[in-house]
Amino acid sequence: MITLLSRLFVKDHENYNDPDVRKSYGRLAGAVGIISNVVLCIMKISIGFIANSIAIISDGINNLADASSSVITLIGFKLASMPEDKDHPYGHARYEYLTGLLISVLIIVVGVQLLKSSVLKIMDPDPVEFSIVTVIILAVAIAIKVWQAVFNISIGRKIHSSALIATGTDSRNDVISTAALLVSLIIGALTGLQLDGIMGCLVALFIIWSGIQLIRETVSPLLGEAPDPELVAEIQEMVLEEEGVLGTHDLIVHNYGPGKVFASIHIEVDSAGSILEIHEMIDDIEMKVKHRLGIEFVAHMDPIEISNPAVQQMYTVVAEAIAPMEGVSNIHDLRIVPGENHTNIIFDAVLSPECSLEREEIISAVNAAVKTIDPNYFIVVNFDIAYH
Repeated sequence: MITLLSRLFVKDHENYNDPDVRKSYGRLAGAVGIISNVVLCIMKISIGFIANSIAIISDGINNLADASSSVITLIGFKLASMPEDKDHPYGHARYEYLTGLLISVLIIVVGVQLLKSSVLKIMDPDPVEFSIVTVIILAVAIAIKVWQAVFNISIGRKIHSSALIATGTDSRNDVISTAALLVSLIIGALTGLQLDGIMGCLVALFIIWSGIQLIRETVSPLLGEAPDPELVAEIQEMVLEEEGVLGTHDLIVHNYGPGKVFASIHIEVDSAGSILEIHEMIDDIEMKVKHRLGIEFVAHMDPIEISNPAVQQMYTVVAEAIAPMEGVSNIHDLRIVPGENHTNIIFDAVLSPECSLEREEIISAVNAAVKTIDPNYFIVVNFDIAYH
């Protein structure tokens, strides 16, 4: 069904990185969500009034909120697809994250209102009317919600949309809550226990918890989260496969929303090579990454003296000195700069965010190591932060 809908309503449906394709998928997901959730809302609220069940009515209102979320998703994809302008040169793709945040807040508001209604039901309980029709409708609702979850999460992963993944996760949560209602209805019919208000509270609390979790997930990219490790590995693999590349460092990925990713990297090359040939190689790498991954990619060239034995020896000494230091991942750009009275050993050291060592400790340890070679050696360290 998902493939059929994609083929019918999304032109070039397998080109997931294309902005127009993403926009079409967003429209499709929004329309499907509105229609299916409105149908579920009508079904549940109708049977809820017939069965005198606040829990079923609450679940139906939650579906109405889901339909509203689909409307917001449609608007979000429309805004996110707006082109760059003078005030927003990186585009408007982060509107999609704001859409997910708004949906999350709406979910919490609905959950709080349902919690109030369920508490009143516990304080003033009414018997719930059991019928086979009610069971059938709830079972159908569960099946529809399962399909919704698979539909949204599947498309969300294909087009890398946090908003659709959040919507799919919400549908998955609805499956759990509706199944809980069905179980409580059956238990009430078999035992006479009135669990409607209690189950309504549990459903409401679950909705609130889901909203809070979704807020955490949608706020993270807005704050500037670390890039996907798979994306980092793929970029580095594509760069290193080019002949003439000795190594890489300082990879930074900036996410301005789905389809709006910018990245930069330093590429180590042989300092004895032709500058024109190296420049052409760097250009080829930039274009390759942009074409394959859809990333605006900028590469900086760092020349390495691979034929200088003194540099290679010093690199080995410094690397061995930092090897036991937890949180110091690697060194790069090592240079030996002679002076009249002393020689500076200059390099960059990359620190992980979890590094607990003081920088003075690192400098002191490495300084002691290089002075075993020559007491007139002094180190100058530039500390980098690992952004991935």
